[in-house]
Amino acid sequence: MNLCLFDLDLTLLPIDSDHAWGEFVIGLGWVDAAAFRAGNDAFYAQYKRGVLDIAAYIAFATAPLRDRSPGQLAEAHARFMREVVAPAIRPAATALVAAHRERGDRLAIVTSTNDFITAPIAAAFGIEALIATRLERDATGRPTGRIEGTPALREGKVARVGQWLAETGLGWDDFERVSVYSDSPNDLPLLERATDPVAANPSPDLEAHARERGWRIVRLFEQ
Repeated sequence: MNLCLFDLDLTLLPIDSDHAWGEFVIGLGWVDAAAFRAGNDAFYAQYKRGVLDIAAYIAFATAPLRDRSPGQLAEAHARFMREVVAPAIRPAATALVAAHRERGDRLAIVTSTNDFITAPIAAAFGIEALIATRLERDATGRPTGRIEGTPALREGKVARVGQWLAETGLGWDDFERVSVYSDSPNDLPLLERATDPVAANPSPDLEAHARERGWRIVRLFEQ
């Protein structure tokens, strides 16, 4: 039995869905455009430098959602999927997922982006297991601005995958091969747990690290 774990943003998708959702919210008119864009860009820069304060980011990013009804949120996300995500799903990425599925691998998307944004995206890829940063929700189902449990970021991804496996009575050592695909140095803790780490559309820093370690490098979006 083999395990295959995919990062999402800039790995299976050529966009960052978290940052793109922020831009989409601006387009909806739910926020002050200049102030929200400045914050969204600043947090994205933190992420790329590997220093994201994810608790502060979630408080910021969920602020426009907290006064919206479940119906408004569902309608907005459906439009986001149609207008932003669906055009970004490329054949090379779906073929990669299909190849691992056909081999009988157990599949999961492991992403720091929150579960509100990513659950429909995982479904679009046909991947049932989603390990994302979970938003805490109140009794009405609205986000509170806080994170539930361990965020799926850096070492937190390793912890969350371990929790997910344990829930089904499994552990890392129950798999003959573990493949991990990611574009980002933020995922080095997870990549280093893999028997088959793959730098997918890597950032320059991750590409340099992958070349040093002899890891496979793939580019899904240059075709």
